[in-house]
Amino acid sequence: MSEQVHNRLAMVRAERKVSRQSLAEAVGVHYQTIGYIERGQYNPSLDLALKIAVFFGLPVEALFSLEPFSPLTNEVYGRSQG
Repeated sequence: MSEQVHNRLAMVRAERKVSRQSLAEAVGVHYQTIGYIERGQYNPSLDLALKIAVFFGLPVEALFSLEPFSPLTNEVYGRSQG
């Protein structure tokens, strides 16, 4: 069994106001595939991950990781001091 690939795809899609359907059409997959990736039910191929990164104009590692992403607020504002 392959390792889960973590992603920020749903967050980036929402931020950019891109539907699953329009992203799927742009990268050549079925819109349900985008949902499966977002829910962690399907790991994208390297080719697909790169196409998605190019679509959003982001480095692939900004969207996909083998390690869970830390909360974005921690990355932007730093860890809480509590």
